[in-house]
Order: sequence, then structure tokens, then C-alpha cells
Amino acid sequence: MVGMTRIPCMTPKDSTDDMAAALDAAGCLVVTDLLDAAKRERVRDSLAPFMDATPVSKEDSPGDFYPARTRRITALVARSEPVHDLILHETPNALARHHLGEAGHQLHVTAGLEVGPGTRSQVLHREEDAFPFFACPRPNLILASMWSITDFTAANGGTLLVPGSHRWTEDRRAEAGEIVPAEMPAGSILFWLGGTLHGAGANVSQDWRYGVILTYSLPWLRQEENQYLDIPRDVLASLSPQMRVMIGHTMHGALGFHDPSVDG
Repeated sequence: MVGMTRIPCMTPKDSTDDMAAALDAAGCLVVTDLLDAAKRERVRDSLAPFMDATPVSKEDSPGDFYPARTRRITALVARSEPVHDLILHETPNALARHHLGEAGHQLHVTAGLEVGPGTRSQVLHREEDAFPFFACPRPNLILASMWSITDFTAANGGTLLVPGSHRWTEDRRAEAGEIVPAEMPAGSILFWLGGTLHGAGANVSQDWRYGVILTYSLPWLRQEENQYLDIPRDVLASLSPQMRVMIGHTMHGALGFHDPSVDG
């Protein structure tokens, strides 16, 4: 039986309660008009040296998790101050508080991703697949987001999602009619819950599709991206108290203690 076939779309004029309800129901959500052209350009300029230095492989295998003809960089906290504003933006953090709980959340993954012409679609997967000791459907562990620096279309590899799949058991497979591309103008943000099946789409256009991935997780989980190694000490010293909490450099309850005498 074919399930949901639409990604809800809202604007900043909608309440976060309505956004949360739509995300609860579909497991995914687009919110438009959150990042103006000037801010997108600052993000892009700050990441350009690292993107430009990233080689683009043309050798591909259908079994590879990351398709060829893409550029992918991580460690965005250390590499881009403009990305800090996206990480701390109120809309994703309000939704993270709703879906992950008022006890707090942390930054889980940061990545800049350009999908080039000729890229195949990525295998569908869940953000929460790194935590297999929870059976599907899992409790909410992760809230993922993708900021569109350029337009996302079905033709240029807009992220594929399976609305409603966050409520599926492990053996449930998506039918072709249940897989929906996220189409949104530049400056939008796509949200999906950690249990929602998704993957980068095939780019059959002549354009590069550019997005910034920021995911948030429960504060007691091991982060997929190791922020402790990705952020040099001089950058860490310059971060705001809010960002230090976000990257996990403060305690959560009894977790995360350290002895400051070893800092030298």
C-alpha cells in the first residue's frame, strides 16, 4: 500500500507548533524564506576555499554510500563563522526542542554538499541507522536539516524523502510512488526526523545543487561527527557559550566531565 506522497511546506509566518505538528505527521518538512541572498553568499564564500580544494571523483559504484560527482566537506564549525548563525537559528532549535525534548540537544553532523551533473541517486537510509540497538520505528534521536544555498529541484538532485517512513518497521520498503524529491527555492530549509528514509537525488540537470546539512541529536548520544577533533583549540576559545553547549563541550548531567588541569 502506498503511503504519504507529499512533503509539507510552510513559511516563517507559520507557528513552530504547526511546523512541529506537520513534521510529526510526515517525518519531513520544508520551510521557505529563512535565509536571504546576502547570508547565503556569506556562507558560500566562507566555504569556497574548502569546496574548491575538494576533488570530484568520476569513478562510481552503485554500492558506494556517497555517489561520485559530488563535493562534500565537514568541520563547518571550524571553517565557517556564517554557518554558526544557521546552527543557532531559532527555527531548527525550536523544532529540536519539540522533537528531542526540553532537556537539550547537541550538534550531530555538519556538512557542505554540492551535487554535480550526472550524479546518481543515493541509497535511501535513515540518520538513526548508526544506533541499531533501537528497533524501528525508533524514538526520536536525531533531527536533520538541509539549508538550500541554491534552488533544489527534482532535476538537480533535490533530496529524496519517503514521507511517513519514520513510523515504519525495519522490513518495510519504499515503493517508487512513495519517494518524493524535496523541491524548494534557495534560502529554504528542509527538515526530516532521524527515522525518515532519505537520500540525495540524481542530478540530471547541468547545474550544481548546493546545500548545508546540520543535524541535531539527543545530548547523551555519541555524535557522528567528532567535534572534539574537528575544532582546534583557538577556534574553541572564540566560540560563544551557546555554541560550546551545542558542540558538546559542556556537561550533560553527569556526562562529559573532565579535569581542567590537563589542558596545559
